[in-house]
Amino acid sequence: MFKIAKANLAAPFAPGSLEFDGHDPDLLAQFCVSEGWTGDLSSGIIKLGQWSTMLHGLTSSECGLLSLMHCYDAHDRARILDLFEQAATASSCFCYSTTALSIGGHRQPIFCVGESIGTEGKHAGSMVGVFLFPRFKLEPGSQLASRQ
Repeated sequence: MFKIAKANLAAPFAPGSLEFDGHDPDLLAQFCVSEGWTGDLSSGIIKLGQWSTMLHGLTSSECGLLSLMHCYDAHDRARILDLFEQAATASSCFCYSTTALSIGGHRQPIFCVGESIGTEGKHAGSMVGVFLFPRFKLEPGSQLASRQ
């Protein structure tokens, strides 16, 4: 899944659209680890939390995009890079899913949802998002479903 949409940051959400009585952070935590991240488009630095750093196989919580993607499924890297490039040039909302390949051959599913404020206008350019890591790993060679 690789999606990007132009964001209209000035447009408000429809009344009541953000209300969700069933919001339960404990339920989310039961099924996955979630962690926020930020990106500075002027420096190219992405700042990750502790879990994201570990699950991406990195030693530092600050990295560049190519370092972030080094553990991603090789078939997904070019499309994810293209998605980030599009998001960096215009304010956008985006999402993707892939798997991270570990040294032991296990694959960790990764979901990412984010938004960008591009370099147009008076903004320096930044990104913010969240990674979701389901609380399971796939055995070597297995897949969740066919690619979209």
